[in-house]
Amino acid sequence: MTVQPFSPDSDLTLDEAMDELVSAEDFLEFFSVPFEQKVVHVNRLHIMQRYHDYLGKAGDLGAHDDEALYAVYRQLLARAYQDFVESDALTEKVFKVFHMHEPQKTFVSIDQLLG
Repeated sequence: MTVQPFSPDSDLTLDEAMDELVSAEDFLEFFSVPFEQKVVHVNRLHIMQRYHDYLGKAGDLGAHDDEALYAVYRQLLARAYQDFVESDALTEKVFKVFHMHEPQKTFVSIDQLLG
């Protein structure tokens, strides 16, 4: 599928246009983020999860028009992609499974032991 970058002159809203995106490559092409296929191939799920995490931290973006949203989405996707250009999935630990083997800290008070 060939994805065209979003245009504010389009008949579709940004949300409608994004509904057609199915892969990490689709998102990167849609938001005009240059990428190396090798990086995406190995890290696609990690990139998309990091992008989702960044969107969640961005707060309420509903008051922005499509052009402003496109710019914010593009910046956050580029940042998520860049995280895995400069690092790797094991170091970034995007998914919970990567934290499972870290030392667990548990505190048990004397009262709990004696109670």
